[in-house]
Amino acid sequence: MKNKTAILQQLFFRETQGRPIIERGSQSLTDIQIEQYDKWLSEKRDFLVEEIDASTWIKSCTAGYITELIFKATGSLTEFTLFDRLKTVGHWELVDGLLYVSIFKGENQYDFVVVANSCINIHSAIEYKNDELHSYLKLAQTRIVD
Repeated sequence: MKNKTAILQQLFFRETQGRPIIERGSQSLTDIQIEQYDKWLSEKRDFLVEEIDASTWIKSCTAGYITELIFKATGSLTEFTLFDRLKTVGHWELVDGLLYVSIFKGENQYDFVVVANSCINIHSAIEYKNDELHSYLKLAQTRIVD
């Protein structure tokens, strides 16, 4: 799961080609797509651990499910549904500038890798549920008010 190129290309195909999400590594770039991929990639960046430690984010998926994620410096996280505050837990790690997240809900495990946007603090990911392709996500970092 930690192949950065495959993760980036999977997200590229979803965000630029208007396609449904595809499995990582199931398609390779054509010569024509390489220029478009390079442009798309120039709008991404690596995360820094300081921006994730002790931060709160809003996560939404294509089905409209919205949650609040609270990342802790210990590598753990808590997720709450935004309105009825149902709680789940998980963990996170930063590897090669990508944010790897696993969340556990009953018998299910949700895994996704967040790719940082360099222009705004709305990032994206493709989620797997129990190792099966599941959803396209958007995650927005919130800021702490002093």
